[in-house]
Amino acid sequence: MTKKPIKPANAAFAAAFLMFAALCGAWYFEYVLKYLPCPLCYQQRIPYYFAIPLGILIGAFAIFGGSRQLVRVGLYLLTLILIVSAGMGVYHAGVEWGFWQGPTSCAAGAPSSAPIGNILESLGKTRAVPCNEAAWRLFGISLAGYNALVSAFAALIAFAGARRA
Repeated sequence: MTKKPIKPANAAFAAAFLMFAALCGAWYFEYVLKYLPCPLCYQQRIPYYFAIPLGILIGAFAIFGGSRQLVRVGLYLLTLILIVSAGMGVYHAGVEWGFWQGPTSCAAGAPSSAPIGNILESLGKTRAVPCNEAAWRLFGISLAGYNALVSAFAALIAFAGARRA
């Protein structure tokens, strides 16, 4: 049985879906489990906000007969964004493991949704985690580590699609 190369549209949609699923996971931890993200956690979401719509746009463009060259360039751009996302996850995981120092501003702040008079009261109800402490781990890997893994996997998918385009 021979392996079929991944189609560019499928690669774009798969990468966008993986990033959307990871973002939904981050929102679940923030809004359902009440883990307040640190500044590095918020920064790691920025590439998602570019990768998801770009992946959907590239996938749709590929399906509806867009220029192969433009699809290829778009997939390479998506790959680059996902590599940046993976790098941000590695950096944050390294801060959590104490491999290097995080930014000095990397401390959990007050909840932005609290009314002015209840800020001190609401601080005690939120599980705030500084950047150098993992809020949660599964198999020894933190959420930042999973971000790095998911982003790297999505980058490989996008790169394979670009090579096929």
